[in-house]
Amino acid sequence: MNRFLKPILPTLAFLALATLGVQAEPRHGIAMHGEPTLPATFQHFPYVNPDAPKGGRVAYGWPGTFDSVNPFIVQGSAARGSLDLIYGNNVFDTLMMRSADEPFTLYPLVAKTVETDEARSFVEFTLDERAKFSDGQPITPEDVIFTVELLRDKGLPRYGVTARKIAKMEKVGERSVRFTFNEPDRELPLILGLMPVLPRHANDPATFGRSTLKPLVGSGPYVLENVRPGDSITLRRNPDYWAKDLPSKRGFDNYDEIRLTYYRDENAMFEAFKGGLLDAFIEGSSGRWKRQYNFPAKLRGDVVQETFDTKLASGMLGFVMNTRRAPFDDREVRRALASLFDFEWANRNLLSNAYTRTQSYWDNSDLSSHGVKASDGERKLLAPFPDAVSADIMDHGWDAPVSDGTGRDRNFLRAGFDRLKAAGFAMQNGQLTGKNGRALSFELMLKGRDGEQLASAWAASLARLGITVTIRSVDASQYQLRLNAYDYDMIMFNYTSSLSPGVEQMSRWGSASRDVKGTYNYAGANDPALDAMINAMLAAKDRESFRDATRAFDRVLLSNAYVVPLYYLPEQWLGHWSRIERPQATPIYGYQLPTWWRKQ
Repeated sequence: MNRFLKPILPTLAFLALATLGVQAEPRHGIAMHGEPTLPATFQHFPYVNPDAPKGGRVAYGWPGTFDSVNPFIVQGSAARGSLDLIYGNNVFDTLMMRSADEPFTLYPLVAKTVETDEARSFVEFTLDERAKFSDGQPITPEDVIFTVELLRDKGLPRYGVTARKIAKMEKVGERSVRFTFNEPDRELPLILGLMPVLPRHANDPATFGRSTLKPLVGSGPYVLENVRPGDSITLRRNPDYWAKDLPSKRGFDNYDEIRLTYYRDENAMFEAFKGGLLDAFIEGSSGRWKRQYNFPAKLRGDVVQETFDTKLASGMLGFVMNTRRAPFDDREVRRALASLFDFEWANRNLLSNAYTRTQSYWDNSDLSSHGVKASDGERKLLAPFPDAVSADIMDHGWDAPVSDGTGRDRNFLRAGFDRLKAAGFAMQNGQLTGKNGRALSFELMLKGRDGEQLASAWAASLARLGITVTIRSVDASQYQLRLNAYDYDMIMFNYTSSLSPGVEQMSRWGSASRDVKGTYNYAGANDPALDAMINAMLAAKDRESFRDATRAFDRVLLSNAYVVPLYYLPEQWLGHWSRIERPQATPIYGYQLPTWWRKQ
C-alpha cells in the first residue's frame, strides 16, 4: 500500500460515510437523544397560550451596566435582551427554536427542515422561503455561512470552538446550507441549529469585533429602537416580523415594547420593582424572598410572589479543591473535607431554610446518581476502571453527612475527624498535622465578598478540628488572573448543569484541559475514567444510554471529591405585578418570560 495513502484512509472512509448520509431525509426537528416529542403537524408548544393577547409594554431590570449592544464579541459589556436565555432572543432569530419542555430538542424557525445521518457526520438546514431580516432583505444560505465565518474570526471563543469542528460549509440548491464535520458529533447539529443568522449586507467584518452602541440588524420579533448608554435599551416589536405565525413562535413575543433598565445593584433594582418601575423581579435571595415582600403593593395583591417547580438539574455549587497542590492531591483528604460542611446549621442560620443540600451534579433530575443503584449499563462503562468509584457511591450515590443543626454536633465533627485520621493526620499542639509534620491549612479565595459569610462559617467549623483556613477576598480582575493561572488552593464556584450535558464537560473535567491555562478545569482533574465517561455521554444515541453514562460520570466525580458540595434551590422564585400574566403550564426548564403578556 502507498505509504502516503495509508494515513488518510480513515479520513477517506469518514468522507465516504458522510456522502452516503446524503440519503437521510429532511425532518421538522432534531433531538439530542431519541426523537422529537412534537409531530411535524404541531401547532404550538404545550407551555404557551396560543391566544395570548398582543400589546402593551413590559419593563425588566438588570444589575450593572453596559457599553455595547453587540452580544457576540469579547470587547465591551453587552446589554441583555437581544439574544438572551431569560428575556428571549428578541433581536436575533436562530436557525431553529429550542423547546423548553424537552431536554435538548429543536424545531423549525429560520430553517424549516434539518437533515443529518445516523452518525451525525453532517447537518443540512433548508431555510424557510419567508425568512427575512428586519430591513426586509431575505435570509440566504450565504448569510448563514457568512455568520459562521464572522463569529469564528471575530466572535466569542465558543463560536470558534464550534467552527473549528466543521470541515466544509456549502450552499446546496437554492435555500439549503450543509455543514460537513471533521468527525461525527452528535451534539454539533444542535449547536449549529442554535446559531443566530446575521446579514452579510449589513455587517463589516473589519469592524465587527469592536464594541458599538449602534443597533445591529437581526431577524427577530423586535428591533432595538432606543439605547441610553449604560442605562437602558428599548425594544420595539417589528410589525413585519416574518415568523409571527410559525407554530414554534405562536404565543411568544406578546408585548409591543420591552424596556430593560440597568441598576447599580440588586437592592436598587428591588426598590424600583416595589415602586412599580419594573414589572418582574427574578429573585435570588432567600432572605429577601422570605422577609421583604411585605410592602404595600404586595399586601394589596397588586404584586404576586410565584414559585415554579422545575426539573432542572441542580448543578454543583461548592468549594473547589485544586488537586495540583497539596493537601488536595490526596483524595482521602478531599473526601474528609467534603463531609465537614454543616449544611443544616448554614441553612437554618444563613439561608432562611430555603435550600436543599446538593448530593449530585445533576440533583433534581433523572440524571442524578443520588439514591440510585448503578445499573448494568453503568457497571459496564465503569468496568475498565475498578477503583474509580467507591463501593457506597456505586450502591446508592453520595449521601451527605447530616448534623443536628446546632453548630456543635460532636458526632458530626468526630466522623470527619476520623476520616482525616485514617488519611494519616493527628492532633499536635492544637493543630491537625500530617505524617510530613505539616499542619493542615489552606487558603480559600473569593471574588469580592461573594460567599464570605458561608466561607467564614465553614472555616470556623474546621478550626475546631485544628484546621486553619485563610479566607482571601480579591477584586474581580485579580480573581480572574489567578483563576486563569490556577493560582489558588480553593475557590467557590458554581458548575451549572443542563439536562443535556455535553462537550463542555471536557473543559471542566477532561484530562487534556488540566494543564491548559484558562480552562474551566479548576479542580485539576486528570482521570481516564472521567475522560471515558465524557466520551460515552457524547456518543450516546438514546436517552437510556445517555442517562447511564451521565450517572456513571456523576459517580466518578463524587468519588474523587473535587468539590465540597453546598446547596441548590429546587425551584424558581419570581415576583411580578399582576398587570402581566402567564400561561398555565410550566415547562421543565421553568417559567418563560417571552410567553407572558400584558393584562388587557
